[in-house]
Amino acid sequence: MTVGWATLPRIVPDLPAPTDLLPHRPPFLFVDEILDLVPGESARARWRVDPDAAFFAGHFPGNPILPGVIIVEALAQTGALAALADPETAGKLALFGGIGQARFRRVVRPGEDLLLETTLTRRRGPLGQGTGTASVDGVTACTAELTFALVDPEAA
Repeated sequence: MTVGWATLPRIVPDLPAPTDLLPHRPPFLFVDEILDLVPGESARARWRVDPDAAFFAGHFPGNPILPGVIIVEALAQTGALAALADPETAGKLALFGGIGQARFRRVVRPGEDLLLETTLTRRRGPLGQGTGTASVDGVTACTAELTFALVDPEAA
């Protein structure tokens, strides 16, 4: 019997809620649940794509597709979970510094579960980089390289 990622028990039982670490709130919060978290290193999360999200009305009428830019934002939020879970950077604000090598390989539809995995690959002072992969049912939907800056909220 094959077991999918969604049916596996959590590895760490006391993971925080995304809103414990991120300043984002609906309608711009694209992470529902943290599945795995290694502070300062990586995060794995899930987002059930809300069929009622306003952007589906225009992207595209009669054929709703999750915009690629929203998938990249969800990967960035997942990376921010890893970065902001580190006690050294708790309370900071994670800002985009850049997006590289973004590739979209599968259409994502309303109601699907998007598995988000982001690994932080480099950090120098407040700047860092990471790589992210978004997938649905084991099929890659998007990959991207992300650059970020961690700043004090008052400085943003």
